[in-house]
Amino acid sequence: MKILPFALRGLSRNTTRSIVTTGAMAFAGTIMIFYLSLLEGFTETFERNTVGMNTGNIQIHAKGYRDDPDLYNRIQNAGQIIKKLEAMGFAASPRLYGYGLAASGKASSGINLRGMNLEKEPTVTQLYKHILKGAWLDKADKHGVVIGGKLARTLGVGVGDELIIISQAADGSMANDLYIARGILKSVGEIIDRAGFFMTDDAFREVMVMPQGAHEIAVSTRNMRIELKTAVKMVSQTAQGYETLSWRKLLPVVARLIDNAKAGTIITLLIIYSAIGMVVLNAMLMSVFERIREFGVMKAIGVSPLQIIAVVFAEALLQASIASVIAFTAGLALSLHFQTYGIDLSTWTGSAVESSIGGVALDPVWYTHVTFDTVTMPLEFLLLIVGIAVIYPGVKAAVIQPVKAIHHQ
Repeated sequence: MKILPFALRGLSRNTTRSIVTTGAMAFAGTIMIFYLSLLEGFTETFERNTVGMNTGNIQIHAKGYRDDPDLYNRIQNAGQIIKKLEAMGFAASPRLYGYGLAASGKASSGINLRGMNLEKEPTVTQLYKHILKGAWLDKADKHGVVIGGKLARTLGVGVGDELIIISQAADGSMANDLYIARGILKSVGEIIDRAGFFMTDDAFREVMVMPQGAHEIAVSTRNMRIELKTAVKMVSQTAQGYETLSWRKLLPVVARLIDNAKAGTIITLLIIYSAIGMVVLNAMLMSVFERIREFGVMKAIGVSPLQIIAVVFAEALLQASIASVIAFTAGLALSLHFQTYGIDLSTWTGSAVESSIGGVALDPVWYTHVTFDTVTMPLEFLLLIVGIAVIYPGVKAAVIQPVKAIHHQ
């Protein structure tokens, strides 16, 4: 017995129902491919903003510094550690931190001073590309600084305006100097936006009277195909005596959010496709009840129950296959479009959207990201759910008794 011709004949008995069922499956598949691509784009951007803009993959601190960020609690041999890490293939950059008060005109605000190594920092983060106005730091301009967007609004300064800072230097003296706002950052995260005050490491050491050491070493594994846990172990062995943590430990809320978002895709797929499964179950049951006499005759002439089940399964899988092709084409095209152009959320509000989760800024333009899994997973789930949904109609058709079926009205 040839299964495929019987399956095609069964689908052609009620073309409207077959088209509606196939269309429902195709629509669900298209939406889920787009949804998974959108979610992948969100988590990728979120992680990139976390790691690539500020944190780095791994950070090294003197023990106790994270609990009490003391100006004097430093990594004294930072240069040696960085050389060893670079020899192993890592990218690493020293950072300097301090706290103080910035003022411009009658406005003032607390600031988080950051001394940046302009040669090594770009190998770890892409913050230098995240300028809203003006330009990034320049080693030749010691009095040029870059500040967070919210801090700029609080102080009422723009590019080229003067700022005065007051703090306490490492030698106990008063640290104060006049700086020029060289650039203003786009939204990166709550702390940087509200209090970020960036200067060159030379300028920081000069104003804070701190010739040696670093408060933090940010490490990147960008050019290494290596698991994060393995990288942390390698860095920890190189920086013995210091505290080495991955970004997931430094920002557990962000890490948990990303993990939960990815885990939630399975639940979403099951919920959406459960509805499609009910549609398929209903359609196939109607098809079976309409053809009871036909199945009875088939069994009477020697067609086995397994062959009957195969016919019902073939009908459902044919529809699912056609729906998968449509969903693949439409879903991939839609996702690739928004991977290039993005969805500008600011057009819905009439203004730029500045929001953050766990202290990490969200971009107002939301891009999709197409991967192998975002395309294949919805289609695999579709075929699985359709296969499960058609079990009952297939068994129902297989157990039909020929005598009763032939006299069925």
